[in-house]
Amino acid sequence: MTNPTFRPPEQSVPMEPTRNPEVSLSDLITVLLDKGTYLNVDLIISVADIPLIGVNLRATIAGMETMLEYGMMRDWDEKTRAWVRRSVARHFPLDEGEEVVAKMAGGYFHEDWPKTWRPGSVYITNQRLVVFRRDPKEILWETQLAHINALRLSDEKTIGAEIRTRLLVDTADGVTTMLSASAPDRIRELIGHQQPHLSTPAYLGPPAGETPQLTKHAWYLEHRAGGTLWRGGNVSIDEQRLAWRAPTDARHAVNLSWQEITGVNLADMRAPSGEGHALHLMTHHGDEYFGLVQPEQWVRLISERITRDTKSKEETNAGN
Repeated sequence: MTNPTFRPPEQSVPMEPTRNPEVSLSDLITVLLDKGTYLNVDLIISVADIPLIGVNLRATIAGMETMLEYGMMRDWDEKTRAWVRRSVARHFPLDEGEEVVAKMAGGYFHEDWPKTWRPGSVYITNQRLVVFRRDPKEILWETQLAHINALRLSDEKTIGAEIRTRLLVDTADGVTTMLSASAPDRIRELIGHQQPHLSTPAYLGPPAGETPQLTKHAWYLEHRAGGTLWRGGNVSIDEQRLAWRAPTDARHAVNLSWQEITGVNLADMRAPSGEGHALHLMTHHGDEYFGLVQPEQWVRLISERITRDTKSKEETNAGN
């Protein structure tokens, strides 16, 4: 690992507009609604080559469900929040004075026979944690935030041998409920902000000697002619590689085997994820940057994998 305060070189060359003829308007709308986009624009309006107006624009554009997933509506004014509450209430039952803080795909494990996962959407409100199915409308599981004693993350190997991170919810009645979610660490963070007394034990991690199979929404700093551009998509890791792809991409823009990754740290740079640091990968081909929520967890996982591979290589060389 290198200096954690590494700062990438500044891009002094202005970006040039690019166009992909294979991307349609419907593709653009799909990306905005599903993953969102981040604008970082410096604009100068000039007349007769005389600069008159300067515009410095920083904006995140995304669908409402993505806004809710990342808790972006918390800073909106009360009038806007009330409008969103009325819209959400058409599909999700809100109590008096309740508002949605975040929403994401997920489900809960039904312990009674037959034991099975029941899929739906996980809602975090200012009062409850709820797993709700929209069609047909049904609350599959819920608890008041005040009744939660602890939130724990634990990795579980699925029937298909994939490693998935689950959220274990310990409630005041002595029951532990297992939830699945697209970002379980985000749920723990959001509820922890509302319930500071809440116990959040350390992440238990994957089974010994294995790299967890994880997929998470992330922004990738893509190099283009004349500059760079943050693009929204998904980053994933498994036992073989680390990859990133945008929803409109036919193939992965980043597809690295573990042997190609030489180091990882946190780069001191602002990313669209809202964090003050970005995930910085050092590879045999150059540096790669990803913006995601809680990048520290990914630094730890990738560092552990690099250390394990290095140790294995040293033992093999020693044996020869």
